[in-house]
Amino acid sequence: MAKIDLDAARRLVEQLERDLAGAQSGKVDPAVLQAEVEQLRALLTQQSASNADVHAGLNGLRERMHALGDELFTDAVKSGDYLARIGRLLGLS
Repeated sequence: MAKIDLDAARRLVEQLERDLAGAQSGKVDPAVLQAEVEQLRALLTQQSASNADVHAGLNGLRERMHALGDELFTDAVKSGDYLARIGRLLGLS
């Protein structure tokens, strides 16, 4: 079994804790996204829905989806980095 650099492992855990705390208070709240979808669905069932209202609703939803995609991509990249670093600490690479 390879010797693990305990200082590097401590730094990694500290950084992971900070990142996880940030992820829990992420930019995009899935509940807000769901609420926007429900509002848009309700708007679309109304006979009096204007093009401007639907456009605004779709635009807001698009922007929130882009933000969610960006956040997920960032999280995936961070996860890959953590996996690589843990592997190096364990002598797997």
